[in-house]
Amino acid sequence: MAEPRKPGPLVYSIAAHRGFADALVAGLVPRYREPGFGLARLTLLVPSSRAARTLSEAFIRHAGEAGEGGLLMPRMVAVGDLDLDEKLGAALDPLGASDIPPACDPVRRWLTLDRLIAEERSGEGMDPLPGRSRLNLAREMARTMDRLLVEEKTFQDLLSEPVRDSVAGLASHWERSIRLFARVNVRWQIELAERGEVDAAARRNLLFDRAARRWRETPPPHPVVAVGVTSASPALARMLRVVAELPDGAVVLPDLDLAMDDAAWEELGLAGASEEPGGPVFGAGDALSHPQYHLKLLLNRMGVNRAEVQPWHRRGIGAAEPARSRAISSLFLPPQASRAWINLDARERRLDGVRLLASASIEEEAQAIALLVREALEQPEKRIAVVSADRGLARRVAQHLERWNITADDSAGRPLALTPAGRLFGLLAEIAANGADPANLVAAFGHPLVQGWDRETRRNWLVGLRAFDRQLRGPSPAPGMEPLREAAAKAEVAEWWGEAEALIAPLTDWPRDIPLAEALSRLSAAAEAFARTAIWEREDGRALGLMIEELRGQAEALGTAIETADLGGVLRDAMEAVAVRPGYGGHPRVAIYGLLEARMARADLVICGGLNEGSWPQPPGADALLAPAILRALGVPGAEFRIGLAAHDLAGAMGAPEVVLSRALRDAEGPTLPSRFLLRVEALLGDDLDKEHRERAIPALLPHLDRERPAAEPYERPAPDPAPALRDVPIRVTALDRLLGDPYQFYAQAILGLRQLQPLAADPFSDPALRGTLVHDILDKWHKAKEDQPGLALAPFAAAHFASARVHPLFRALWQPRLIDALERFEAWIAEDAAEGRQVIATEISGEMIFDGVKVMGRADRIDRLADGSLAIVDYKTGTVPSKQQVEKGFALQLGLLGLIAEAGGFARAGLPASAATGFHYWSFGKEDGGFGKRQSPMKLGPREGGLLPERFLPHHAEKLCEAIRRFIKGTDPFKARENPDYKGYNEYDQLMRLEEWIVRLTDKESEA
Repeated sequence: MAEPRKPGPLVYSIAAHRGFADALVAGLVPRYREPGFGLARLTLLVPSSRAARTLSEAFIRHAGEAGEGGLLMPRMVAVGDLDLDEKLGAALDPLGASDIPPACDPVRRWLTLDRLIAEERSGEGMDPLPGRSRLNLAREMARTMDRLLVEEKTFQDLLSEPVRDSVAGLASHWERSIRLFARVNVRWQIELAERGEVDAAARRNLLFDRAARRWRETPPPHPVVAVGVTSASPALARMLRVVAELPDGAVVLPDLDLAMDDAAWEELGLAGASEEPGGPVFGAGDALSHPQYHLKLLLNRMGVNRAEVQPWHRRGIGAAEPARSRAISSLFLPPQASRAWINLDARERRLDGVRLLASASIEEEAQAIALLVREALEQPEKRIAVVSADRGLARRVAQHLERWNITADDSAGRPLALTPAGRLFGLLAEIAANGADPANLVAAFGHPLVQGWDRETRRNWLVGLRAFDRQLRGPSPAPGMEPLREAAAKAEVAEWWGEAEALIAPLTDWPRDIPLAEALSRLSAAAEAFARTAIWEREDGRALGLMIEELRGQAEALGTAIETADLGGVLRDAMEAVAVRPGYGGHPRVAIYGLLEARMARADLVICGGLNEGSWPQPPGADALLAPAILRALGVPGAEFRIGLAAHDLAGAMGAPEVVLSRALRDAEGPTLPSRFLLRVEALLGDDLDKEHRERAIPALLPHLDRERPAAEPYERPAPDPAPALRDVPIRVTALDRLLGDPYQFYAQAILGLRQLQPLAADPFSDPALRGTLVHDILDKWHKAKEDQPGLALAPFAAAHFASARVHPLFRALWQPRLIDALERFEAWIAEDAAEGRQVIATEISGEMIFDGVKVMGRADRIDRLADGSLAIVDYKTGTVPSKQQVEKGFALQLGLLGLIAEAGGFARAGLPASAATGFHYWSFGKEDGGFGKRQSPMKLGPREGGLLPERFLPHHAEKLCEAIRRFIKGTDPFKARENPDYKGYNEYDQLMRLEEWIVRLTDKESEA
């Protein structure tokens, strides 16, 4: 039974080095254990259900250490952590509490606030917000309401004189924000009163006051102890005061610094205690970011002096040395008190068992942490905890541990949007909102849950999907289903597409605005069609189903409608707010925690990862609706308050027997800044940092973690030499440039038959081939149509073709005016040439010839008959036009080779007999004389021009063709990579030739070239 106590509140503090949970249990068991009942009559008020599990594990460890067969554990009641969205335990929220109004549904409040915001903004004459932005504002407004309600502030307080004075000095947007917030808040409270409900945070306060009043009037017959509760809300502080004064009650705080001198304690600031009646309770100079500030605030609101707090003298199983707590106290001294560091003794600086680890990147940090965990597991019964606010780092650590078959679940969970079920649902929402975009479509069809109920069905499904995926590579097709049907037909998976189209048909052609409940029902039905019941299975599926049912029910009751285009973003934001926590089944001695989950947890080795600014501590998110000055005037702690909580979390973690403080020098976004807490650790350690506290073994071991491979031989410049039978391939007129400039590219393309795989939904503006195909198709069809309609104008014909070609709308909007402008100039040139006797006789005509025993083939964009009977070859260029110097060097030979084919009669199959070719022109879409459209010849036609003379033009091409055939097709020259550095060709085969590995080792002579 509990020992007699002195009058007054009974408040204890457990120092960080003692290990809160184990030390607490070590003291509770002998004090409150009763014969025959064990601890069953003891009630513990704990901050959260996670803390209850931590204490349960500590009781089990204690019983095991004591050699007991069992232990009747106490009743543990959660006070409900708002940050974890937890409810109060049954002892504080009994079924019979009929005098307390019920709490409103949080989803209903969110959707109602969305409507009220829209109405108030409209009434104020403000521009309407997009649906997603308005819902996000409603969510932010709900958080602000809860923040004020926890501090027992009502909308009347927003009209108080201190607040009005604060608003007067603020920018106009703050005035608009607080006015909107106040008006919406008033209307919301009226609606709540009409329904007989209150906000959940207000009901929480009422329940705390009810419990405090009941226990004060009729103390419970059995002990009640509040343990680990650090929330400083006024209602909770009043209840804790009552608990501390109960005959068998007590309050046990984690790591209240009793060694801090009074001057340093006063330097923390007002912390809820005004200096005069009616004065401010928070000062501008309050040390909100100090780890002891929230505990001082709690004590002040409880009405307890720090001198009344007693130290807890029991030690936990894995306690560290007492010197650790003294060093932690010195570490976090406020600014003025930190001057005492100069006179600190070495023993007060000692952080034995604390190591610092710095890694080059976040990936290397995760690997190093995993290796630390693996090393520690070699010691029997040693417990390891990885604590980090960076969930990406936590996921990486868990993945690295899997290489040793160590399952370490992240107890902080993953956002629902990142789970398999949430990912599939989000993809379907994106398809409904934005249409069947190839990237989202392929991702949805290839999702692991789709068609996953049968292995053979899944295999056949993926076969069709891969063929469809390959066909879709390249620029995005036009919106709609028809381009996708055409792609499936080209990929020869029309039957597969029939099944796939049936799956996405319910997601197409939605109205501009749709009731949210109907949208969720449609998406749920589509998800079940894709994955059957697998979408609702496992933890993520159950969380998704619960979220959808809550949202659908309230949206239907309120008649909430949204724009279809906002659907994907709205659901993604909603799923980001839902954390999916794993079930049990991980390694019994390894845990990965977030900062909230790590409170009260204990381990023999604690690894604090991600100690960088922006991660630990995370940047304080300023309230979007209430300025800091307004919060001070209201008597509400500012945003920096959470930095102090993060500091307290670190101080508690550093009380473990072994601690590793880890950070990465770079993350995915670039260089990082070390955490302000880590900088204080380094400053406190001083010269001892590199001597005793720098972790060196793990960084030295990391390079040898994977099997060390022998050093690779230097990769030489590739120069493949295929057999004569493989060399004997046709030469396309567009490929001779490659053969002479970069033979390896010709080898990869013509002999190996390799083609670059384009990305899905590639940028159409970076693809000249798309523009070229469109232009060639338009001009070819126009010339053929003119045979029956001689006066057919090109511009309207081109506009109609753009409309029917179903190109991407953005590409059409940006490129159609420019291309039509150039085409109109082309039309004028054709008419002028026709007046001079030049006639277009063929377009898009294919031809071939045999030259030195090798087939040479190509397609001419256009062939004209000149007045003298000779031919002119025209090449349309939507990209860069080759220079005359490139033609001379043999790097732009297409026009000349087509001329040789024409002279050899290579176009005879198309009805064009052999004729001399004397004219060669590029018609490009470059800008000239204030408009688009330009034509030029690769030959030297004037005394001031460069290039080849007309009489040398075709012989030059014949010589280059003969050289290429002699050396490569019929010869034995190797297909050397980048043989001619002057060749400005393509680079899609650079990775295949491993260019970066050997180009740096070129000889001086080659480098100079």
